[in-house]
Amino acid sequence: MITRTRGGAVANGVSYDLPLRYKSAKNIGEKQRIGQVAASLVSPGMVVGINGGTTTTEVARALATRADLAGGVDGQGLTIVTNALNIANEMIVRSHIKIVVTGGVVRPQSYELVGPLATGILRELTLDMVLLGVNAVDVQLGAAAHHEGEAAINNLMAARARRVVIIADSSKLGKHAFARICPIERVDTLVTDQHADPRLVAEFEAAGLKVVKV
Repeated sequence: MITRTRGGAVANGVSYDLPLRYKSAKNIGEKQRIGQVAASLVSPGMVVGINGGTTTTEVARALATRADLAGGVDGQGLTIVTNALNIANEMIVRSHIKIVVTGGVVRPQSYELVGPLATGILRELTLDMVLLGVNAVDVQLGAAAHHEGEAAINNLMAARARRVVIIADSSKLGKHAFARICPIERVDTLVTDQHADPRLVAEFEAAGLKVVKV
């Protein structure tokens, strides 16, 4: 993040898309609360899609500690479908959780698998719910990501899900990013924090979303 120089250091211009491990401390309290509430939306026996990102990582950690998810329909536990290597790693030791990881090429900035190799598995699956972390979400522009490859995979996850839940702290509301994931009409629920602008919340609710502030 910096370049060492004689007598000091200067900042590099990479803060726009820092690797996940450097971004994890930003708004951590809000993200942990959002993660807990988003995880509470999941029921035993569900097939749940989760993409990469710091906030969805908190969702995964919250799911991993829920012992009640061990018993689902016909004794089947929770199934997680993810394109994020770090999320799979968070949950792999939980015997009651089945982990399905897409193929693809790894993006070091987010640990997500992207590209054509990641789409084959997703097209064959049906998800009860997808929990999507986004870089921006706006009533007119929809949910979006900075990287087109991530947006494409997230779009496919949303298309394969019965319910789409956007996970976003208040800093991402009303903003825009390079590549659209899905229109706002495709989103069922938005989970955000208490700092969300009431005007923006009202706009999302008027568009038909259920907004959960934590």
